[in-house]
Amino acid sequence: MSTTPETLQEPPDEQKIESGSATTDERPPVSLDPSEEPVYWSTAKKWLAVGVISAGSFCVTFASSMASFTEAGMAKEFHVSHEPTILSISLFVLGLGLGPLITGAPVFRGAFLETIFLPRTNVVAQVYGRSIIYRVSYILLVIIAFPIAFAPNLAVFLVFRFLQGMAGASFLSVAGGSVADMFVGPAVPTPMAVYTISPFMGPVFGPAIGGFINQNLYWRWTYRISLIWMFCQMVAIFLFVPESYAPVLMQWKAKRLRKETGDNSHWAPLDRREASVTYMLYLSCTVPFKLLLFDRMALLLDTWTSVLLGILYLFFQAFPIIFEDIHHFNVQMTGLSFLGIGIGMAIGLATQPWWNRRTARIAAEHGGKAPPETLLVMGQVGGILVPLSMYIVAFTTYAQVHWIAPIIASVAFGTGMMFAFTTTFTYLVVAYRPIAASAMAANSAMRSTFAAAFPLFAGAMYKKLGTVGATALLAGLMTVLAPLPFIFYKVGPRLREKSRFAV
Repeated sequence: MSTTPETLQEPPDEQKIESGSATTDERPPVSLDPSEEPVYWSTAKKWLAVGVISAGSFCVTFASSMASFTEAGMAKEFHVSHEPTILSISLFVLGLGLGPLITGAPVFRGAFLETIFLPRTNVVAQVYGRSIIYRVSYILLVIIAFPIAFAPNLAVFLVFRFLQGMAGASFLSVAGGSVADMFVGPAVPTPMAVYTISPFMGPVFGPAIGGFINQNLYWRWTYRISLIWMFCQMVAIFLFVPESYAPVLMQWKAKRLRKETGDNSHWAPLDRREASVTYMLYLSCTVPFKLLLFDRMALLLDTWTSVLLGILYLFFQAFPIIFEDIHHFNVQMTGLSFLGIGIGMAIGLATQPWWNRRTARIAAEHGGKAPPETLLVMGQVGGILVPLSMYIVAFTTYAQVHWIAPIIASVAFGTGMMFAFTTTFTYLVVAYRPIAASAMAANSAMRSTFAAAFPLFAGAMYKKLGTVGATALLAGLMTVLAPLPFIFYKVGPRLREKSRFAV
């Protein structure tokens, strides 16, 4: 198996930084006392931080889809057709996807199993810590929310929606790492699961809550309420989310000791980092593209999840056609129709302990380390559930069929989607461990590009093909992609052996 070329290695993490240890004639690096370790914080303090971080992730992704019911009001006030207003979702999601390429870390990152979770951060967080990312990100989100809420024209509105997505990406790129900082061993899966589902639930609840706002208030109140929420979230982050990244805490301690004692021999590993921030940013921007260009397995898995997320965001345009035009729902009831997908996601999350036990059992049978391909079994189930549920949705959109039928079918879609994403994320982290963050950044950029593009042609496709034909076409596309986890389960080891990037 070929090793990853030196030029493609990830920016050094704390383990690599520590390699520049002190020589025998100087003081060793500072270390944290147990009382200073985030792992030993009180349970209440840790869970409060997890709750605020999870709510922050939910808020960011909620903002992406809440715009789905503001489009009619925007078109009327800005004197444009409906199509340009769809960009309010597309550009925000595109910003979410491009952000990780700059910061060098994954969006929606975090695995349910602590054995496969990599507590890596984005490039800036590796040097300056997580709390600064959280705070600056939400300060920017709040500032940018003002011109969005009071934009005088569509151009201003869309530019700042894109910038808001970029700002939100910075928050999402480091959030999962904080959970790994505060919890270890058997304590990790529960808080990690709480965090991991929050950014997935955000897009589902966006239309549900946005529908009620737009049914009863002026369309701009959707963004004004979002502004108020983001401000409250920012305050909570400042109050309840302290720095938890150990290398930065050690650097702060060394600086404090130098100041208090006047002894400049106190130092921390980050004081002697080997790579410049500029070089680390260069790697984080280039490695994801090289992975997509030269690794077919990563490209195909990324394509699978990208089409799937694109379909989810396409549904923000399709569900109003199905439930408003055919079943004569009002706006707020149409928004609630997305909750079926949310329930399905929750079911997928509830099954995670069983998958954890299965993976642990297989790992025990293989000397403590399960082959990466065992993680694809969950994806096989998801690969079946997604197209099956979409076919049912397609053929239950007739007016004579009760409206509850497609909503029930969408539950299986939500579960299958959770399985597909969880499988892909964990497999990329394990199989491409030397460049795990870049592998996830590539996946994020590709997913967000598809999610930005799919809503743009949804209206024309459903108008041309009808609800049955258009939804069945999408189901057929997912059927074509469904064999991928089955194929890679068989040939994955051989492909990893030949890969320049995988282990």
